[in-house]
Parts: sequence; C-alpha cells; structure tokens
Amino acid sequence: MSLTQNIRKDMFEASKSGNTVHADILKLVLADIKNEEISLGKELSDEEVIKVIRKQEKKVKDSITEFTKMNREELVARETEQLNIIEKYLPALMSEEDITKVVKQVLAKTDVQSVQNMGLVMGLVMKELGGKADGNTVKGIVQKLLS
Repeated sequence: MSLTQNIRKDMFEASKSGNTVHADILKLVLADIKNEEISLGKELSDEEVIKVIRKQEKKVKDSITEFTKMNREELVARETEQLNIIEKYLPALMSEEDITKVVKQVLAKTDVQSVQNMGLVMGLVMKELGGKADGNTVKGIVQKLLS
C-alpha cells in the first residue's frame, strides 16, 4: 500500500470514528499531495509524498514558533496536534553523525574547499539525503566542514 493510500485510509477511519480534527488534518495533507501531482502531471512516489509532507511539517513548525512568540497557547496546541499527526507519516530523520558522513562524501567527490560554493554542496547533499534530514541541520554541518 502506498503512503498516499495509507493516509487516505486513515482519513476515512478518522471520519468514521468521529475524529473530525484528525480527518481534517489528513484532508489537508491529501490536498497538498494532489496539488503536487497536478503540478507535476503524474502520480507521486512515496519519496515525493514524503517531501510534500516535510514541507507541510516545516510550515507547521514555523507556525508554532510564531504563535509561541505571540503567546497564543490555543493556536500552539492546535498546531502541535497537527504536527503530531503529520509526523506519523514521516520516516525518522538521520542523525547528525550520519549526515556528516554524507556531507564528507559529497565534499570528497566535488573537491569543494570554500564556503562560497556552499550552494552547490547543499544541493548535492540534499539530493543524496532525499528528505531524510532537516535542511537547517545539513546547512550547519556543511558550514562547519567548509570553514
């Protein structure tokens, strides 16, 4: 069963059990997946679906940060619940140690020595990791290794 089918099944189960909040969040996830499929003109693979969900996860985390700054606890609680539901469909992120190994491999292949070429390295590393690592974590590791 594909990840999209699994999300759809869980959405229907949440609707049937009366858990409208859970069902609504999964409907938003499915809508984002469908929008991406329409823009690409093809059905998404599980890896591509994970990238879509990671984008949504980042938006929710940003919202939590902003709502926390504004002392809007009810909105923080709502967004945290949404984050918990979304994260159930994402694989665990790689450890910093594993990310560092990948970055070192990419640096060895490209022979980049300067922070000026950081964009090139970031692109290659993120492609290699395929959504299994947080971009900010990767950025920090790349900067550390290039400086």
